[in-house]
Amino acid sequence: MKNLDVTYLAGGPIEKKEPVGLFDDMACEFLNDLSNEIKADRRARSYPDVASFAFYCRKGNISRLRGMYQDAEARMGRGLAFHIAPSNVPVNFAFTYLFGLISGNANVVRVSAKPFGQVDVICDAMNRLFALEKYARIREQTAIIRYERKKEITDRLSALADARIIWGGDATIGEIRKSPIPSRAKELTFADRYSFGILQAESVMDASENEMKRVAGKFYNDTYLMDQNACSTPHLICWLSDSQTVLARAKERFWNAIFEVSGKYDLADIKVSDKYVMLCKMAMDMSNLHIQHFENLLYVVSLPSAPSRITDLRGRFGLFFQCDLKSLDDIAPCIDKTVQSCMYYGIDKEQIFQMVRKNHLLGIDRIVEFGNSLDIGVIWDGYDLPREMSRVIGGVS
Repeated sequence: MKNLDVTYLAGGPIEKKEPVGLFDDMACEFLNDLSNEIKADRRARSYPDVASFAFYCRKGNISRLRGMYQDAEARMGRGLAFHIAPSNVPVNFAFTYLFGLISGNANVVRVSAKPFGQVDVICDAMNRLFALEKYARIREQTAIIRYERKKEITDRLSALADARIIWGGDATIGEIRKSPIPSRAKELTFADRYSFGILQAESVMDASENEMKRVAGKFYNDTYLMDQNACSTPHLICWLSDSQTVLARAKERFWNAIFEVSGKYDLADIKVSDKYVMLCKMAMDMSNLHIQHFENLLYVVSLPSAPSRITDLRGRFGLFFQCDLKSLDDIAPCIDKTVQSCMYYGIDKEQIFQMVRKNHLLGIDRIVEFGNSLDIGVIWDGYDLPREMSRVIGGVS
């Protein structure tokens, strides 16, 4: 990795790769110390996503994850993992690094060229630990880098990779794939995905005021915090009920609760204009729409029925769609393999799981309650990341 025209944000050039076992003791200790370093930094208090990462890599959680892998002793890292982090989720670079580290790999992570305070806080904490001799091995096998999109650099790093992990849209994946990887290298891609939510109207009406505020806060975190840019952010809300009266009252209660909590959203002028333009285009392309305005903070577009392609319904900055379902099966024909997450409230998760199985769906990899859409884990998009980024050492069984 010498003589690469890159900026090193943490770690340095990786000159050798020495794979270790899954959940290596030193790696686990490093992650717990990283958690403490981040929490000690006052800047971290300004970033909820940084605090979430620090909480995720604490000793207790890493030990819990370790317990999920009974075959850890038979696994080792593949070698060097080259990660391309997305530009729309600032802390993703730290999570993908963590997954590569607990998988036993040396890791090169390219972060977005966009400046993010979250990146600075986490990389500064990493560098403070890398200054300690006890973490020399991890420092020598870590490179958090930034560079403009130069194919020759991506070519060189891809040629060295034993695993390549690409987080980004379809266009980004297509561009990165122009840089070949070795024939034995493993590649994981996290492409454009779509997510939606399902609410039981009766449960919304039965909720206490405090419960309704809690649900609204969770929905806000799922959506507004990332300007609805995350692949796991719900864009379409589906309502279940046999009563039109209950549906109408539940919608009114829910969206008014969302409007109340959205008052803390940083709604810049450019977001207002962009959202209005999106709304106008949709009104021209689609008929029989009913549009509700909650000042400029929240637009809700009601559809006459479940659309044939829900993945066309994408909002930003507080623009959402909704439709009614008579049963869960009504949404099944709308689901394709680009659908990632289904959020829910007021219904049993098992019902959704059975709907996926019954209808042999190619999409829906995650079924989570509202408030958990952005929670990343070792299982993501149907991949078991530590197993994908490691190899089994053994013989015939």
